[in-house]
Amino acid sequence: MILKPVDRRSNLSKKEFKTEYLDKGRPVVITDLSKDWPGLSKWSFDFFKENYGHLNVPLVDKTFHEAGSGYMAHRTIPFKEYIEAIEKGSSDLRLFLFNIFDAAPELRQDFIWPDIMDGFMKTLPYMFFGGEGSITPMHYDIDCPSNFLTHFQTRKKIILFDPSQSKYLYHQPFTVQSDVDLHNPDYEKYPALRKAQGVETILHHGDTIFIPPHWWHYIEYTDSGFSLALRAHDRFINKAIAVRNLFQHSIVDKGANYLMGQKWKDWKVSMANRRAEEV
Repeated sequence: MILKPVDRRSNLSKKEFKTEYLDKGRPVVITDLSKDWPGLSKWSFDFFKENYGHLNVPLVDKTFHEAGSGYMAHRTIPFKEYIEAIEKGSSDLRLFLFNIFDAAPELRQDFIWPDIMDGFMKTLPYMFFGGEGSITPMHYDIDCPSNFLTHFQTRKKIILFDPSQSKYLYHQPFTVQSDVDLHNPDYEKYPALRKAQGVETILHHGDTIFIPPHWWHYIEYTDSGFSLALRAHDRFINKAIAVRNLFQHSIVDKGANYLMGQKWKDWKVSMANRRAEEV
């Protein structure tokens, strides 16, 4: 597996972003996209505990993709209790696709929608929280957006692969998922992974990474922390693919998991292995 560094840029104009990154489908870390956001100095674990600790939040852990009745299931606890748990150190608990802005619309005043491209989906800003060492497994976004992920307070490791690398990543059919573990790559179990070529970076406080549509990403919380994702759609084809992905996930994958459980998971894994062996 070969990983190169992601470009890091500042003072990136809309035109430069379009020609150098958006049109080419290339990721980039923009170091100053959030420089004027009030939340950059305002948001912290203490801030969220004090003001929104009473909210109940849906959590996932490393069993999120296990077959059976718990497949992609959440458990709910008070926000303050969750933050206190991840402040203590290592934890695999993650707060995933959290739209806190429904319950606290005033938080929308703490960030500024970027003008670096058109098509931002302003009804769906999401936040992500994770404990030190927690991992978001390899996947690509089911709704195929241009994703701008801004990190706060701490550090987060990001590894990305373009869509052409899917054949080396053991993509499971009818999903946007892969089981390969990039923290401890097992090349005996996943030999095709040796051929994968991607990019990597560490996000620091205030960094924003642009993840192009269809790009695979693996995320590891180097420290307990949180991020804000702002997403945009500027091409109809990506919206059409998103509809297909959502159908496959909601109807085919979840339905087959309900009916077959572990047998369905085993079939997906065997198909992913077979496709990788072919290359």
